[in-house]
Amino acid sequence: MFIFCVYLCSKIKTKKEQLIGMISVNNLGMQFGKRILFQDVNLKFIPGNCYGVIGANGAGKSTLMKILSGELSPSHGSVVMSPGERMSVLEQDHFKFDEQTVLDTVLQGHSVLWDIMKEKDELYSKADFTDEDGIRASELEERFAELEGWNAESDAAALLSGLGIGEDKHYMLMGDLSGKEKVRVLLARALFGNPDNLLLDEPTNDLDLDTVMWLEDYLSKFENTVLVVSHDRHFLDSVCTHTLDIDYSRVQLFAGNYSFWYQSSQLALRQLQQQNKKAEEKRKELL
Repeated sequence: MFIFCVYLCSKIKTKKEQLIGMISVNNLGMQFGKRILFQDVNLKFIPGNCYGVIGANGAGKSTLMKILSGELSPSHGSVVMSPGERMSVLEQDHFKFDEQTVLDTVLQGHSVLWDIMKEKDELYSKADFTDEDGIRASELEERFAELEGWNAESDAAALLSGLGIGEDKHYMLMGDLSGKEKVRVLLARALFGNPDNLLLDEPTNDLDLDTVMWLEDYLSKFENTVLVVSHDRHFLDSVCTHTLDIDYSRVQLFAGNYSFWYQSSQLALRQLQQQNKKAEEKRKELL
């Protein structure tokens, strides 16, 4: 069984602020040809909760993930998030950034900030810096400060170090790293810049125990929305508060982490078996 965890963690302040970061799934359905993965799904992912989405192979977990990220359009229904939110996804192409330095790869994870940094550099390097350039530079500097751009490189370096990529490798090309090191850099890239919505597909792959514990601690303190795909049930139990089960075209929400869901589902199965047994015994009595 493939499992992925949707980890949602946000600041809990006023009711108005709680709505920021909430993801609403409205009458969602997905169908490929005659095959219906799920339909009429209505959910609200509330900040401060962690939702682990589980189901058998082909049940629609990855498809739901892609719909939530906007990569795939549903057959019907909608996914609504607060306007202007930034989504960050764990990149799966390990060769995509081979010509970039490690640090730049992480910084580029916040595309808005990266674009501002590049435009600033281009403006200040102009030989014929005009008044219009000065006005634009001032606007960029203001936005740069709002995004805490002055701390960007140190923040990126801290993420890399926390994930086991030492400072001696921060200015190396990605193409010179091992496969396991690339995985860690790409994870740092996804985490960088405090994204509003964070999608992580198998983030614990190729991580040692200490680094997994670091990631668990990081996510436990993360204040925004996180979706996590993972085979690591201990990891899911450490971060999830709710379980979303996709099974036979149905999507059901349960309170509790994966282990709690499993115990509850086994109890429900035993109860159903007992009910069926009693019904069968009663049917035989009536024959």
